[in-house]
Amino acid sequence: MILLVDSGSTKADWIALDKNGNKLFSTQTKGLNPEILDKKEIIERLQEHFDIVHNRNEVSNLYFYGAGCGTDRMKNYIKKVFEEFFQNATVVAKEDTYAAAYASNPDNEEAIICILGTGSNCSYFDGEELHQKVQSLGYIVMDDGSGNYFGKQLLRAYYFNQMPYDLASELEKAHDLDPDVIKNHLYKLANPNTYLATYAKFLIQNKSHKFARKIIDEGLQIFVDNYIKQFDNCHNLPIQFVGSIAFYLKDELAEVLAKNDLKIGNVLRRPIDGLIAYHTVLKE
Repeated sequence: MILLVDSGSTKADWIALDKNGNKLFSTQTKGLNPEILDKKEIIERLQEHFDIVHNRNEVSNLYFYGAGCGTDRMKNYIKKVFEEFFQNATVVAKEDTYAAAYASNPDNEEAIICILGTGSNCSYFDGEELHQKVQSLGYIVMDDGSGNYFGKQLLRAYYFNQMPYDLASELEKAHDLDPDVIKNHLYKLANPNTYLATYAKFLIQNKSHKFARKIIDEGLQIFVDNYIKQFDNCHNLPIQFVGSIAFYLKDELAEVLAKNDLKIGNVLRRPIDGLIAYHTVLKE
């Protein structure tokens, strides 16, 4: 059995294939970001799902593409956790940008590969390997244009009294904005980046509002400036995107890229289906 896993900070998609590439089962766990979870938390998230636990001794190969796996230290850390849990499996761990590259870029052409989901990332793909110019420092310092970035901007606008009354009233209906509740999520509970990203849904639902659209356009432009334009060849290559923020803001993203003389390529919500095709071809 082969297990393919595409994991962000919020959720992880799992698909099991037999030796002929036929799908055996699919499931979804909470995100498995090794930067923010310890071994105990990762194991607990695996044990919550019957299909994973029931079949763990049948797994021969596990390919894990995950947020938080941008360094050798984190890749090796989660690889060891999986090797302990899936004792008969050969484990390969790569950062989630590789999943985005394989899924959004099926012909393995040169491209700029971007992730805009709970977090954000950007790399140059030369057809075989990824090359990064920006080492991510996580959601507090970076993650421009991501779900947690937009959540942060929305909360700042509300609490700095910059948000128009009509939009603020709708936000109050959609979320518990008690400062104690927010601070508890941000400073005491697990996964504050995921909590912040829940506010991005409100921003997307209200993107026709002038104020919301301003936050969106500014955030996407910052991502272009700080990430995509790091690469000198960005104007000559398709810019491929994976992630829920990119998917639901595809039109707005295309406009911002066009203003910067950049060419938008494929935009996928999640790469797991593309990974099936990639690994099936790879096996053949």
